[in-house]
Amino acid sequence: MFPPVQEQMDIIKSYASEVFPEDELFAKLEKSYKNNVPLKVKLGCDPSKPDLHIGHSVVLRKLRQFQDLGHKAILIVGDFTAMIGDPSGRSKTRPALSLEETRLNGQTYLEQATKILSSNNLEVRFNSEWLSKMTFSDVIKLASKYTVAQILERDDFSLRFKNNIPISIHEFLYPLAQAMDSVAIEADVELGGTDQKFNLIVGREIQKAYGIEPQCIVLMPILEGTDGKEKMSKSLGNYIALTDSPRDMFGKVMSIPDELIVKYFKYATFPKLEDASKFESELESGKLHPRDAKIETAKRIVSLYYSTEEAEKAHQEFEKVFSKKEAPDEIDTVKVNFEDSVQPLVEVLVSVGLAPSKKEARRLIEQGGVYVDGNRISDIYATIDLTTKRLIKYGKRKFLYVQKD
Repeated sequence: MFPPVQEQMDIIKSYASEVFPEDELFAKLEKSYKNNVPLKVKLGCDPSKPDLHIGHSVVLRKLRQFQDLGHKAILIVGDFTAMIGDPSGRSKTRPALSLEETRLNGQTYLEQATKILSSNNLEVRFNSEWLSKMTFSDVIKLASKYTVAQILERDDFSLRFKNNIPISIHEFLYPLAQAMDSVAIEADVELGGTDQKFNLIVGREIQKAYGIEPQCIVLMPILEGTDGKEKMSKSLGNYIALTDSPRDMFGKVMSIPDELIVKYFKYATFPKLEDASKFESELESGKLHPRDAKIETAKRIVSLYYSTEEAEKAHQEFEKVFSKKEAPDEIDTVKVNFEDSVQPLVEVLVSVGLAPSKKEARRLIEQGGVYVDGNRISDIYATIDLTTKRLIKYGKRKFLYVQKD
């Protein structure tokens, strides 16, 4: 049922930032191999924001590797813990959600996660199943198993404490609640990003306190967004969503800074190690041009979520739009219901959804990023006559035909 233990270890360690304790994981794999019993591999998912991007895919692909090795993936939808709000890496209290909101978001999360995970050896659990049943006595018992000094070892808590930034008591309970997930399912392994290291270690300690063999931990790198600066995030607008169209997905990858090419190639696609090594060495030596490296990376990413045919189509359209400065073959048409045919361009950009706000629309116009019928518009007070269909280009990748209904 399982590959040899050392082969499994090599695959698990590939592309991981940290695997620990390695000796314990090796022993778990040996026992699993001997008894023909799969390990329980846990990944907690935060349903506060249901839209997944390729930053999330890094840890999801590692979980898929465990599935392919024959182990059981257990997705813990944190519908109960999302009502607390994970403060990891945050400088202030995170807004909490209602149970109904977390359930709806969790369902969307699952629909997108199964673009990567196999449904064959996947179990999905909602942590309200056990956390909502805990009495106040149970919570006190849990809280007694960890000290304030241990909690304050986490960087974000210690910094806030030193800077007199408020920390609510319920935030201290988040890592303990997450640890109870590991207790409830008796997890053998837990996966997470490097920013989750503290929480996952707490899980080990709480499992020990409840008499359960502690989980091993596999940490994956955090993928920066397309701006090359901040962690990939929808709120920062630097993300590549798993649900993006092939055209948008390809174009966003092509926009990343050169210094991120290798990281995207490795962690967003999980190529064979020899392919990754060759890619990196050829890029470093100059044999592989950065633009060609981005094209290869973009094709691989699009192929993972769509197909090689869609990836090639996206490539050809990118070349047409950006190299040959032509419009794409397929452009949506939106009919607007204005009283007058002549409208301020800024109003039109916002009403059809090209610009998120009038401020953003004016900013892009001033920067020369808005075209109407191929002509650059630089006047923020410009108007547009919608009597006939007009082609609007907003930024580098957005094209739309607009006409008065």
